[in-house]
Amino acid sequence: MKPVSVMRLPLATDLSGFVKLLVRLQVPHRVSEESGQQVLWAMDEAMAADILDLYQRFPDGNADIDLGHYQPRPGLSRPTLAQQVRACPATALVLVICFIVAAVTLLGDNLDALHWLTFQDFSFDSERLYFLPLGASLDAGQWWRLFTPMLLHFGVLHLAMNALWYWELGKRVEILQGRINLVGLTLLFGLLSNTAQFWYSGPTLFGGLSGVLYGLLGHVFVYQWLAPNNVYRMPRGVMVMMLVWLLACMTPLVSVFGQIANAAHVGGLLVGCVTGLLGGAFARRKLRA
Repeated sequence: MKPVSVMRLPLATDLSGFVKLLVRLQVPHRVSEESGQQVLWAMDEAMAADILDLYQRFPDGNADIDLGHYQPRPGLSRPTLAQQVRACPATALVLVICFIVAAVTLLGDNLDALHWLTFQDFSFDSERLYFLPLGASLDAGQWWRLFTPMLLHFGVLHLAMNALWYWELGKRVEILQGRINLVGLTLLFGLLSNTAQFWYSGPTLFGGLSGVLYGLLGHVFVYQWLAPNNVYRMPRGVMVMMLVWLLACMTPLVSVFGQIANAAHVGGLLVGCVTGLLGGAFARRKLRA
């Protein structure tokens, strides 16, 4: 389902108060600039009608109103999971693919399926894996290997944690910057974090969305710092927690639970900060134009 345009207003119109009200009501929305106007988008026709009704009543947001005395219409209640999926299909699709890959590979136990998706192909016997040169796979046209490790997960907890964070961060990027940008960033972060891990660790088995997650986290944080917006606004404690976890993963305390793709985490975060810098600077320039 495609987003629906609620209204188009001049760039001089201050929507910040109304947007804050939508955030307080937990109403999915997006504001973009097109042809010299700012456009407010909703997830579907019903939601668009309710948002327009709300704007006619509280155009300035009325931040001081007591929402306890305001009974929103049904369309303005917290969106269901199905509504969120319809509004963020690219985010949902990436997760569905991860779940399918997890089922096919048996979370890493099915080596016959797993070797088709790893950064380096490998053969195996009952004792060990034998990795083949990456160049040989690329010469054979297996370029997908540069990206597909991000789809691999090695345990239920590994998959669950990555899926939850991708759902949280991916939705934000898709709502604010669109599904094409989300897919592009996901592939970029996957490619570069996989490459960083291969460069650092050499022939080894690694996978997971965590490199992409750190890329999205860096992107959202820096973008929001340069061009503040409600969609990318996250508690600073989230960033602190993720950075603390990044550092903790580099210590023996966490490594006892298994190998951690630290280079992928760091590589994704650095690239995400760069894309956030570029995207945020462009958005800030547009706002000032």
